[in-house]
Amino acid sequence: MKRSPARGRLSTVVGVVLLALMLFPVYWMVNASLQPAGNVLRAGWFPLHPDFGGYATAVRDQGRNLATSLIVALGSVVLSLGLAVPAAYALARLRPRGTAAVLFGVLVTQMVPGIAVANALYGAYTDLGLLNSYGGLILADSTTGVPFAILVLRASMRSVPGEIIDAARVDGAGRLRVLWSVVLPLSRNALITAGLFTFLFAWSDFLFALTLNTTGSVRPVTVGVYEYLGAHTNQWNAVMATAVLASVPAAALLVAAQRHVAAGITGGALK
Repeated sequence: MKRSPARGRLSTVVGVVLLALMLFPVYWMVNASLQPAGNVLRAGWFPLHPDFGGYATAVRDQGRNLATSLIVALGSVVLSLGLAVPAAYALARLRPRGTAAVLFGVLVTQMVPGIAVANALYGAYTDLGLLNSYGGLILADSTTGVPFAILVLRASMRSVPGEIIDAARVDGAGRLRVLWSVVLPLSRNALITAGLFTFLFAWSDFLFALTLNTTGSVRPVTVGVYEYLGAHTNQWNAVMATAVLASVPAAALLVAAQRHVAAGITGGALK
């Protein structure tokens, strides 16, 4: 049925209004970051005289924390994909006994409350000496990224035509060569999706970062903003500038990879 022009215009107006409401906090965050210190509550709707002092303060105070978050997030992506790729390939193509039980276990790990995992890791890290370390945070954040990556990659790898894999095996390729040269290129969208969401999990993590760090030696930006609020409540422009800087990497990656994400999430839906 053909939709009437009036109904189409109404849907557009409603969509624009809803989008404006959802994006308003982001706009106000940017607007507040461009105000002079202590002037957020009296700020106008537009930064007619932008002040970048908040960004200078944020870079000075939170630059190291941003770098820590970047290191931890990238490390989590490498570790999570390094573990998830062979696991997903084995579950999708080799199909060992107990595959259903393994997948059920992977799903169960996604349901465990984060605070329970953090408390368990704190006790283990105390004995292993991993508190206040990059490796400890990378390992902790990977507990979230690995199960998600396995589920996404397995769905994509199952959709790879078996004829292509059989042809590669006939040509003499081993299982590792098939995985590296055939399956992974065909699962590129799922690989990008898994890596992107693992990065976002680690980049936005607050619970592990707060629980597994007792000193300021390894402090991600999420904890930095949390402590910033208590120490600099009169410098809201610096707080908002830090939030803007922390949002830029995630927003840029989402915009750059949105096509791959959409394809990766639905990659195995028709199999």
